[in-house]
Amino acid sequence: MGATPKDIPYGLPHPAKLALLAGSMLALTLAVTLASAAQGVSELATAVTRARQAELAQFVRHDCGSCHGLTLRGGLGPPLTPEALAGKPAAYLKTTILDGRPGTAMPGWRPLLPDAEAAWIAHRLLNGVPDAR
Repeated sequence: MGATPKDIPYGLPHPAKLALLAGSMLALTLAVTLASAAQGVSELATAVTRARQAELAQFVRHDCGSCHGLTLRGGLGPPLTPEALAGKPAAYLKTTILDGRPGTAMPGWRPLLPDAEAAWIAHRLLNGVPDAR
């Protein structure tokens, strides 16, 4: 025997309630994820001052550029252009910046760069580093 309307709250059949619940959970998860991603970008901007951003852009062009090429198109190290880094997560790049790559010439910069600055550099590498003059 099937369920009667009084057994099902609001007159919705059981599968429809599950679909509604699943859809609501998906929407909530998406909203929280997007909000935290937006907050992360906002925190990067406030954690690294404009003056420090200019210094970091120069650091990338000159210090990183000494191995990766002054135009970041490759040298001793691989290219660091947005095209070359496409598909790599910012967190992966940040870890590489901070801890280096064992067995390669890539040093870790953790003694010199705080996490927020390494995150800023990773974000800029993925989106293009401004010219440092």
